[in-house]
Amino acid sequence: MRIDLLLLDVDGVLLHYQRAQRVLHLAQTLGVPTAHVQAALYDSGLEAAHDSGTLDGARYLAQLGERLGTTVTLHTWIAARHAASHPQHAVLQRLHALQVPMAVLTNNGALMTQALPTLLPELFPMLHGRVFCSADFGLRKPAPEVFLRTLAALEVAPAHTLFVDDLFVNVRGARAAGLHAETVQDGRGLGKVLKRYGVR
Repeated sequence: MRIDLLLLDVDGVLLHYQRAQRVLHLAQTLGVPTAHVQAALYDSGLEAAHDSGTLDGARYLAQLGERLGTTVTLHTWIAARHAASHPQHAVLQRLHALQVPMAVLTNNGALMTQALPTLLPELFPMLHGRVFCSADFGLRKPAPEVFLRTLAALEVAPAHTLFVDDLFVNVRGARAAGLHAETVQDGRGLGKVLKRYGVR
């Protein structure tokens, strides 16, 4: 079996992400109640609009600031994402040892591309120019089309791609698109998958 690309999820695979910590950090930094941040980001649908590509990064930050009655800078947004995101070191250690090309496909808005160098500073040089978000396509995993469009941009065949995600629903979507795909949640699980597919 020939694998030419390892396609990676971010939250749940590369990072352990805690939404509540992100909300708390934003609330403390901006001096507003956590309930207001939760409502502005999630209850309003603002975060979903950013993830879907309906709102670009600048408009998303502007609308978040309007809802909270303050200014939310990119630096503040990234700092909150950083506070809520903890690298899965065992996963990253295994990835650093690989020769196979890697890319990322994540259900996030466009600002995630700007946050990743801070969130994954050691791994990001291997991912530069190879980070794809749901906002790029107006599609979210597990839609098979989002995988096909990602691979078209990378000029890699689905049959030669291995995708890993912590959610089986996304794995099923990738398989429907013709990719090899497995569920991974930690370094041990990733090691088993890489060995099974002969990825080095």
